Amino acid sequence: MTESTVAPPDAGSVAETYRQQTKLVAPAAGLGLPGAQLKWYDIHGTDQTIADEVRAEARTFLRAEADGAGLDFRNELGFVILHRCGESFHFLLVSTWRGNNELWETVYARDGGPFQPFPQPGTHRGTFCVWELAAVLHEQQAWIRYLRSGRDDTARHAYLADQYAGPVG
Repeated sequence: MTESTVAPPDAGSVAETYRQQTKLVAPAAGLGLPGAQLKWYDIHGTDQTIADEVRAEARTFLRAEADGAGLDFRNELGFVILHRCGESFHFLLVSTWRGNNELWETVYARDGGPFQPFPQPGTHRGTFCVWELAAVLHEQQAWIRYLRSGRDDTARHAYLADQYAGPVG
């Protein structure tokens, strides 16, 4: 016998006024930091871009975090997602592979000001949105290919070159 179930909310917690839009996932030049080599993805609406100065600010910020105590990389591979959400808000998601097959994440954001850690109170919190998951799904498959490879220098370069590009949503 199964546990009793409660009827789901009418819209499954989706606001009646919400309309899903298409966004673009675009790979950009990777970022080498002390202890990590990271792929880079920009995500933005089809009618938007990510300003070069915002991307440069994000890269400079991550270099400072890696040089300080903000990011403690351990000879890792991974990826960054810079996601423009609206006019001035940007998420900066840093993900690395640890423990062989685990994806670890650090979340930063900026809302017109500088990047800073994104507060995530509580135990049940957001991870990736539907647009970010396109890059994450690709990365999951790329990491599996890497794990099944000889994991030598050629395989590492192949992993770092393997990126997703295209519309989502």
